[in-house]
Amino acid sequence: GKKSLRQKIVDELKHYYNGFHLLWIDTKVAARMVWRLLHGQVLTRRERRRLLRTCADLFRLVPFLVFVIVPFMEFLLPVFLKLFPEMLPSTFETESKKEEKQKKKLNAKLELAKFLRETIAEMAKRNKADTG
Repeated sequence: GKKSLRQKIVDELKHYYNGFHLLWIDTKVAARMVWRLLHGQVLTRRERRRLLRTCADLFRLVPFLVFVIVPFMEFLLPVFLKLFPEMLPSTFETESKKEEKQKKKLNAKLELAKFLRETIAEMAKRNKADTG
C-alpha cells in the first residue's frame, strides 16, 4: 500500500540511524585494524578491503554531513546523488541500489566475456587459415 508522509519520514530517519550505526561499527573495527597494523601485524586481504572501504566512507561522510547539518539542504540531496552517485557512504545504500550496482558489474563482465570469446574465435580462424 501507499505510505503516509509520517511513515515515509520515520522510515528515512530509521535508514539514516541504521547507516550511522553501521558506520560507527565499521569505524571501531577499522580502528582496531589500524592498531594491529601499527603493532606490526599483517592484515588479510579481506581486512584490508574493509579498512579501505571504511576510510573511503569516512571521507565521503564529510560532504554528506553538510546536507544533514544545514537546514533544508536535505531536499537537494537527491539532486547531488544523481550528479555524484558514489557520494553516500556504503552503509547508507539501500538494497535496491546494491542490486543495481551488482547488475551493472555483471553486465560489464558479460560484455567483457563476449568480447574475449569473439577475439579468441577470430584468432583461432586466423591460425587455422595460416596453418591450412
